[in-house]
Amino acid sequence: MQRILTAELDLELGSSVDLIFQISAAQPAPVVREELTFTQGDRVYTPTEVVDQSGSRLHRVLGEAGPLHVRYEAVIDGQVAQRSTSDLEAITYLRPSRYCQSDEVFSQARRQFRGLQGIDLITAVSEFVASSTTYTPGLSQGTDSAVTTLMTGQGVCRDYAHVVIALLRAMDMPARYAACFAPGLQPMDFHAVAEAYLDGSWYVIDATRLANRRSLVRIATGRDAADCAFLSYHGGHVGLQRMQVDACILADDAADVAALDAAITASDPAADDIAELIQLA
Repeated sequence: MQRILTAELDLELGSSVDLIFQISAAQPAPVVREELTFTQGDRVYTPTEVVDQSGSRLHRVLGEAGPLHVRYEAVIDGQVAQRSTSDLEAITYLRPSRYCQSDEVFSQARRQFRGLQGIDLITAVSEFVASSTTYTPGLSQGTDSAVTTLMTGQGVCRDYAHVVIALLRAMDMPARYAACFAPGLQPMDFHAVAEAYLDGSWYVIDATRLANRRSLVRIATGRDAADCAFLSYHGGHVGLQRMQVDACILADDAADVAALDAAITASDPAADDIAELIQLA
């Protein structure tokens, strides 16, 4: 299954500024072709790439004042081999974090999901967040946390993921945040999901129900959105003038009706069996 990924960012830099991007497919994605460019007029920047322990790729650029155009395109073919998880990682993803305050939701989680473990716990938390939260683009703030979302009952994908993660950690199940490309997502954007650690493997949870989990391509992994921002910067002002993200699935054989149907199904959120445990591809 080939997935075509694109991201375009047009920025206005107010001065010299240190920019850190996370918009590329994470390692070890089976990349067929990939191009990432940073241009400013006639100048082309060469970024410094840093890869973290989970395979997230950070690209760092020192930009100068003026417009900066960022373009990313990649073709991913096939599934990703899963990385092993160390004991330290599992412990890290049990702890409260900035946007996932599992200590503050501990009492609610213990009361609501008492006695549940394993897949039953994952299913119950996913169903609770999906049914109790309304997807509301434009109303969520970048500083909203799992506690905020539980109180307001509204948010976007990052907020759904934060609530799922906080509740699972409160129930002693390691959980983490993943930013990703999501073919079929409406409205199209970078997407965020949660992952739960069970019996040595990570399983993806998308309580928004807006994407088919089998089609997702990982960009970054972390404790919460603070670790997975598509852009962070230091030392200057940055204005985001335009951003366009796209992801689609290419049929293995465009002339084959069955292959076309498979591609359509893989990007259809309604075709995702929510009860099934699925690893992020």
